[in-house]
Amino acid sequence: MALAPQATTLPGRFSRWLQAQWWQTKPGLAAQLLVPLTWAYLGLASWQRRRHQPTGPRADLLPVPVVVVGNLIVGGAGKTPTTIALVRHLQRRGWRPGIVSRGYGRRGSELVMVTAHTPAVACGDEPLLLHLRTQVPVAVAANRLVAAQTLVAAHEEVDIIVADDGLQHWPLPRDIEVLVFDGRGAGNGLTLPAGPLRQPMPLATTSAQLVVYNADQPSTPLAGALAHRALGGAVGLADWWRGKPASMRQLDHLAQQSTHADLVAAAGMADPERFFTMVEQAGCRIRRWPLPDHADLTTPPWPAATADVLVTEKDAVKLRPEVMGTTRVWVVTLDFQLPPEFTAALDQLLPQPGPKIP
Repeated sequence: MALAPQATTLPGRFSRWLQAQWWQTKPGLAAQLLVPLTWAYLGLASWQRRRHQPTGPRADLLPVPVVVVGNLIVGGAGKTPTTIALVRHLQRRGWRPGIVSRGYGRRGSELVMVTAHTPAVACGDEPLLLHLRTQVPVAVAANRLVAAQTLVAAHEEVDIIVADDGLQHWPLPRDIEVLVFDGRGAGNGLTLPAGPLRQPMPLATTSAQLVVYNADQPSTPLAGALAHRALGGAVGLADWWRGKPASMRQLDHLAQQSTHADLVAAAGMADPERFFTMVEQAGCRIRRWPLPDHADLTTPPWPAATADVLVTEKDAVKLRPEVMGTTRVWVVTLDFQLPPEFTAALDQLLPQPGPKIP
């Protein structure tokens, strides 16, 4: 199937070239030439960590446990579905979680308490999706510690904080770190800008770190659990906003139609090819329409005459049914499950659900 038009600007070509260097299994010559800049990056990162890491009593900062979900690499590796699955597990165990996030890609930097009516441009696509999928309080701010303090003050029922993408945000104290990797692993193993790592790859995890692989098999030497990932079905965009669940029957129907109709699959994420592959494995013949991660979808990016479009939930939060015209937009959901060995290890690291620290 034909691909959607790709950016041909000089910055776009350079970005694709640089990422091609990052995702080699071993550093190439170009990556090795960037190593001196990596030393400078590591020095700055170390200074920032010493400057911002909390030094006072833990309970003075936050009276509840904090679980940080993040990845060591630049871009997405599956933090948002991991956060959703983690929150749901905590709820089943009797916890009352709240979520904090930076809200990457949003307009503005003020603190926002997310509701179902908050526009994605104001809070970020991922925080809005987290709130819609979990129905727990979500606070967004560049300073995740301020977001967490504001959230627990506004919602007295919250007894644990889950931070979506706060691994390198040192002001935020954390009791557990969940490291998420996808099939790309650590790439060439180098830190920015010579490689994709935000911080050096550890030789082993600490006692307060857990690893989740959003992949078919482990992609790094770190011991970790394999998440179960499958499509949950499809549902019309308007019905999705009303809370109607997706169904595999609808996705199967679209797959049958795609043999004689133009079915576009659009995805604005770090690795849109993963979404396209899963949709094809479900039997759909698609025309790929990759979009930049966190793309602004105020205006639908596909041609106005397009009949049917498949999108991810991350993109659905930025699309309103009333501006789709004659295009039928179908939201394809993800069934993401954390394995029992991971949740058991998490439970061992946490205290029993109870009152906040006095």
